[in-house]
Amino acid sequence: MSNPTETEPGTPLLFARVLDGEGGGRAIDWAEIQQWEPGPDGPVLWMHVCRNTPGVYEWLQDQVGIPEPTAELLTSDDTRPRAFREGNTLVATLRGINFNPGAEPEDMISMQVWSDGTRLITLRRHPLQTPRQILAKIDRGAGPGDAGAIVTALTEAMVARMNASIVDMNDHIDQLEHQDMDDDPEEMLQKIAGIRRNCLGLQRHMGPQHVALEAISRDAPPWFEDHDRREIAETIDRLRRYLDDIDVSKESAVVLMDELRTRALASNERATYMLTIVAGIFLPLGFLTGLLGINVGGMPGVNDGDAFWWVTGVCIAIIVVLLAIFKRLRWL
Repeated sequence: MSNPTETEPGTPLLFARVLDGEGGGRAIDWAEIQQWEPGPDGPVLWMHVCRNTPGVYEWLQDQVGIPEPTAELLTSDDTRPRAFREGNTLVATLRGINFNPGAEPEDMISMQVWSDGTRLITLRRHPLQTPRQILAKIDRGAGPGDAGAIVTALTEAMVARMNASIVDMNDHIDQLEHQDMDDDPEEMLQKIAGIRRNCLGLQRHMGPQHVALEAISRDAPPWFEDHDRREIAETIDRLRRYLDDIDVSKESAVVLMDELRTRALASNERATYMLTIVAGIFLPLGFLTGLLGINVGGMPGVNDGDAFWWVTGVCIAIIVVLLAIFKRLRWL
């Protein structure tokens, strides 16, 4: 039998476990899955598959018995978080942080969920670490024991990983707040703008996820037990706090950006002010030297060897008088 923890060539299966109800489970391959039949009080089968593998859409309809609209939803690229009950089954689309190399925090990976209480199917397009995290617990014998507990564990892990990204952004904001704003304002503005984009991206995805989790807690089928609903409710409260933290991070980034822009504006105004003072000093000097530099007959002092020093002295006197006037007017 091929390693069930890895994708089996030619199949969409990433891994599968038959739960023993006590936190553990045994591996099962794709061929055995096709023969597996749920019992009335039997074990739960969890299958994690790649939804963009050819044949998944048909398999969901023909082998699992999922209605066509639901199968289309589970394999489509419409990944907005949602959840609803369909008879005795739960259907959901959830999103988690993309921690793959080269990804930004606001990049989210979707995971579709379908379960009738005895079978649980999770589907993804891009690698997602959360299912592997739950799988590792099952292989250690310390994982969830039924379908409802797996759904709860998956949502808790997704939300917890979101918190890691939020904490990282808050740390970056704290570093920027303690950094000298005169070092490199342009670089700081770029970093702050990146943090704001991350906040907006997370908020855009986590808001609908909050609504989806509330739908699971409210409308889940009877096999979703009361303790699962309580744990989902705690996850919802935690997600709500994270949304509040995102608002705080976003406002902190705005305050930093405003302070940087205020400092830049004040610096520009100071430079403009000094240029105005310099222009006010040299304007009469320019007029005087221009007047004395015209080529017309009868200019006084042309033949006087001391005329240059007299003009220089007059210019210095004008500068002193202007500086005194500017000082009195408190322009300097």
